[in-house]
Amino acid sequence: MIGYCTIGVSDMDRALAFYDELLGQLGARQLMGTDRIKMYGTGPDASMLAVCIPHNEEPHNPGNGNMVAIAGGSRNGVDGLHSKALELGATDEGAPGERMPGFYGGYVRDLDGNKLCFFLMGDG
Repeated sequence: MIGYCTIGVSDMDRALAFYDELLGQLGARQLMGTDRIKMYGTGPDASMLAVCIPHNEEPHNPGNGNMVAIAGGSRNGVDGLHSKALELGATDEGAPGERMPGFYGGYVRDLDGNKLCFFLMGDG
């Protein structure tokens, strides 16, 4: 249902270093883009995550209540993504764990303060 989600960043080179390595853990890579925006995914017909310098050239603002959820594939995958994000300089917003029956998730804020959730739904 979702084609892509876009998050604003303040330093494109710094963001690309973070997301290239983090999303590479899932087999994702930069699929397309310009100097201002880069789209990550596993293929053009799968959902994508874009990082961008805002079009209006105003400072980016991470939204309160906004979050990008990235499927980890397994509990180990969630744990690994959370750990890798912290290694790359993200801040911890909640260690991986069972949040409710059937939902396992870990939370971070990226280098620009955007909130990410790495998750698994079900028993996987």
